[in-house]
Amino acid sequence: MRIKLSSVLLSALAGGVLFGATTARAADPVRGVTDTEIVIGTITDLSGVTAVQGVNNSDAVRMAFDEANAKGGIHGRKIKFIAEDNQYQVPRAVQAMNKLLNSDNVFMTIDNGGTPMNDANMPTQFAKNVPNMFPLTAARSMYEPYNRLKFAQFASYYDQMRSAVKYFAEKKGRKNFCVMYQDSDFGKDVLAGAVAQTEAMGMKVVATTAHRPTDTDFNGNVTKLKDAGCDVIMLGTIVRDTNIIVQTVRKLGWDVDLVGQFAAYDTAVAGLPGGATEGFFCMTPALYAYPDDPRPEVQAFAKKYKDRYGRDPNFHGEVGYTAAQMVLIGLDRAGKDLNVDSFIKAMESITEYKDIFGSTLSFGPDQHHGSTRSFLTVVKNGRWVPVEQEALAY
Repeated sequence: MRIKLSSVLLSALAGGVLFGATTARAADPVRGVTDTEIVIGTITDLSGVTAVQGVNNSDAVRMAFDEANAKGGIHGRKIKFIAEDNQYQVPRAVQAMNKLLNSDNVFMTIDNGGTPMNDANMPTQFAKNVPNMFPLTAARSMYEPYNRLKFAQFASYYDQMRSAVKYFAEKKGRKNFCVMYQDSDFGKDVLAGAVAQTEAMGMKVVATTAHRPTDTDFNGNVTKLKDAGCDVIMLGTIVRDTNIIVQTVRKLGWDVDLVGQFAAYDTAVAGLPGGATEGFFCMTPALYAYPDDPRPEVQAFAKKYKDRYGRDPNFHGEVGYTAAQMVLIGLDRAGKDLNVDSFIKAMESITEYKDIFGSTLSFGPDQHHGSTRSFLTVVKNGRWVPVEQEALAY
């Protein structure tokens, strides 16, 4: 009897331990998620050299989340959105990520700004199983190498530059390609695309110059490229340095094509006072819809944004709004039992998503790169105008 009783007690105890363990696992909390809240963060430039992009972008994301909250949230959960300022500096970005991960306990991040900042933060972020959704950069490292926690929105700088080089060589007869770029992961991705395509076409990049994101004097850089005989310059620059470089070229009276990419595709470039950027080319993964666009959805978005923030949305505001809408779809499809696995599976189910501005994005298992399309645009009368209606390729 004692043996039988002991066996029964041991079995009961074992069963209790196993049941308790199972119950504990089932009840394990998902970081950043409660019955009433989902915590989402962003680390972007709110006061530095690229603040014109980071502020507009994060404001649009916040507006989209607030719209969802006003409708009751996602499966009864409201989104708590936290924006941290990195001032386009890696140390500040790392510090901000530490706060989001260890103090705010975010479920995911969205639209983190800057290539070097994302590259520095992703290993720490992924170690905590926190997805990096649609960072505000078109660098290849946002989706390569594949990681289940990476989701990218844009055609890469590399692809944009390859398509642009091919177009200017074949359509405009340009032969002497040069590159001016920020000496960072972002700028080097632009340089890599220009080098790869010139080599693929039996040419080479004639000359290059590199600079810091905070540099403001480009006379020496421009003179070097002028002396090298460049007839087109590919720019790995953002907003402020783009404007200064274009102005420097114009002051020298140098008739040379200048071609930017996604990071320079901003109304602050196209609408530069004095018209210095007139005729400046830019590649972009999507086309900016001006507030006077005839589409009702675009006008409604622009009005709501301006009423709330006192200014028109720029291109980076539009892509932020789209990024937030896709995340909202993923959260909704993930269902009430939200966790990282269910969210990723839901995001991978989004195919042929068409935003209100005219872009189409698709994802799938092992396919976390939303689009490879890029368009060539040019500044005309202070506005961005497509050079070709169809996306370019190489």
